[in-house]
Amino acid sequence: MAKKTIMLVCSAGMSTSLLVTKMQKAAEEQEIDSDIFAVSSSEADTQLENKDVNVLLLGPQVRFMKDDFEKKLAPKNIPVDVINMSDYGMMNGENVLNQALKLIED
Repeated sequence: MAKKTIMLVCSAGMSTSLLVTKMQKAAEEQEIDSDIFAVSSSEADTQLENKDVNVLLLGPQVRFMKDDFEKKLAPKNIPVDVINMSDYGMMNGENVLNQALKLIED
C-alpha cells in the first residue's frame, strides 16, 4: 500500500500535535505507511505546495475554512473534511485516522 500523507490544520498547530501522535500510533498498529502531521492554518498553503498530501483534515476550531480549502484543493483531487468534534475532544487517533483513510479511498 502506498504511503498515506495526512495533513491536519488547526488554528495554531498545537492542539492537534497530540492527536497526530495518537493517529501515528494507530497507523503503526494497523501497519499503514503514513506521514501524519499538523500545521497552523497560516502554514497550510506552504505545506500544500511543498508536500504531496492525500487528505486534509481541519480541526473543529477552523471548520469555517473548509470551503476555501475545498476550492483550492478540488483541482488536485485532495479531499477536505472537518474532524469529528467528539473524536477531536477525546483525542481519538484511531477514529480520525479511519476518517482520513475513508476520504482517501472514496
